[in-house]
Amino acid sequence: MPKPDPALLDPAHYPFQFEIQPRFTDLDINLHINNVALVGILQESRVRFHDLTGFQYSAAGVTSMVAHFAVDYLGQGLYPQPLTVHIAAIEIGRTSHTLGQLAMQEGRQIAYARTVLVGVDDHRPVENAPYFLEAVKPWMFKQ
Repeated sequence: MPKPDPALLDPAHYPFQFEIQPRFTDLDINLHINNVALVGILQESRVRFHDLTGFQYSAAGVTSMVAHFAVDYLGQGLYPQPLTVHIAAIEIGRTSHTLGQLAMQEGRQIAYARTVLVGVDDHRPVENAPYFLEAVKPWMFKQ
C-alpha cells in the first residue's frame, strides 16, 4: 500500500496540534507504542481537537459518529517521548467531515489517520449546519 500524499505528511499544513504523553502500558513486547494504543492516542487527540476548537456538533440532538477510520503506520513510536498529533479538516461533505491526523515524535512521522465523521440526529445522517460550515473554516488543511 502506498504512503499517503506527501502534503498530508507535512505538519506545516495542519492548523491544530496536540501533544500527548504515551503511557508505559501503551508498549508492546518490542517496547514500541502498540498499534492499538496508538489508535487510542489518535482518538483522544481527535476528541480534544473537537473540544478545544469548538469544532463540534452542538445543535440540540445532533451528534457525530465515526463512519470510517483508517491508519497508515509510518514509524515506530517510543516511550516516554510525547507524541504531537497535527489535525485538520481535509474534506467537508453534505452530512460528513473528514479529519486528517499526522502523529509525530521528535520530528519523525509515526502515523497518518483519516477519519470520516457523520452528523447524526434520530439515528439518521443530517446535513452539516451553516454554523458548522462556518466554524470549520479556520481548521481546514492548509494547501
